Amino acid sequence: MSDTTKAGLLLRLSGPLQSWGERSHFNERDTARFPTRSGVIGLLAAALGRRRGENIDDLARLSLTVRADRPGVLLRDLHTVGGGLPPKATVTTAEGKKRSGDTTTLLTHRTYLADAVFTIALTAIPDNTGLLTRTATALSSPQWPPYLGRRSCPPEGPLLLGRFDDALHHLVHLPIAAPPPQHGPHGIEFLSDHPLDHLPTPEDTCPPDAETGSHPSGEVNDQPLNFHPRQRAYRARPLYRRTLHLPADQFTGLGTDHLTSLATYLHEHLNHPEGSHR
Repeated sequence: MSDTTKAGLLLRLSGPLQSWGERSHFNERDTARFPTRSGVIGLLAAALGRRRGENIDDLARLSLTVRADRPGVLLRDLHTVGGGLPPKATVTTAEGKKRSGDTTTLLTHRTYLADAVFTIALTAIPDNTGLLTRTATALSSPQWPPYLGRRSCPPEGPLLLGRFDDALHHLVHLPIAAPPPQHGPHGIEFLSDHPLDHLPTPEDTCPPDAETGSHPSGEVNDQPLNFHPRQRAYRARPLYRRTLHLPADQFTGLGTDHLTSLATYLHEHLNHPEGSHR
């Protein structure tokens, strides 16, 4: 493999609803517009059967690059908790007491991404390929069910697409789960925790004067340090963005049309020794 070639896993995150919390509190549950590192690492940890509070240092060293096939639309849902229950069955307050009267019913607002599809590459340094193997095995037969940010958001269709010696190349070239653009080129956004200026890109895919993704566009507080329910801890990490104008024939529609194209692509490339691209 060359210096710019990275072994990794490709995952497809698709479902009716997804929710990747950023600054959620009990009665306000938000979502990021893309899968967060903490959410994806939590998905991997669940598949591997790791309990909350167990060491996740190895998973936290994996690099995550996201391709936004369909960014989806925000959906805001209203929930009520504790309404119509006797006082002893209502939500407990911070002081350990039970609510009564008009305070027994709590309102919560939860935001989801509806009809979104993301393809992600999980890459590792060469001497950490054993983790990729264990993770791929776990995703094929997970210890605990995976979900897309919240337990109420199960994935649909294939979750693990496969392991590749050049995961970023295939992240760029895999069929896109969206209708072909009708008017001119359509940009697809890539987001990563590492610079994207070395992303393997086909010719004529970079818009004029577009950012190369060599510098972070900001920070997000989604690098998990501990998932323990009482000791959850995160730190900030840089966010890199880059937009590519990919060929119209790479947009393979929705539903079975896309899944058929995806299966054909994987059959052509996964059957080659070491998953290399042609």
